[in-house]
Amino acid sequence: MGGTITPFPGATASHRPRSLVPQAPCEHRQVTADGRIVCRKVARGDAEVSPALCASCPAALAGCEHLRFTLRKYAPVPIVVRYGGGRTEVWGDAPPAMRFERAACALRREPIGSPADCAGCALRATVPAVAAAQRQRQSAAAR
Repeated sequence: MGGTITPFPGATASHRPRSLVPQAPCEHRQVTADGRIVCRKVARGDAEVSPALCASCPAALAGCEHLRFTLRKYAPVPIVVRYGGGRTEVWGDAPPAMRFERAACALRREPIGSPADCAGCALRATVPAVAAAQRQRQSAAAR
């Protein structure tokens, strides 16, 4: 029984193994002494973040080095409903989200409400780590 394992000939990009090279970490993410991963830019709410929450950060989506901001973490509280027969349901169990608490462009001196405000700016200067991550995603999608 000395067979070999070969990959399927028609493997698509979604079925290929992910790269073992870690993506560039956010410069605002750090690890505390007790082992929690926190974001230094969260002004209100719990500062503990996950990699998925960091990926959905509006500052990372904007990707401009002229952006000055603080974040607010919104963690909706689920409602637990207990019925008389002993059945229990959880309503509104949505994942936490990050939003700008305050944000402004240092060059234009204008408030920023969403990452879309930075997307169309002619003065936009891409953060090097964000540019590298975007190139990596594009090359992975092209494969």
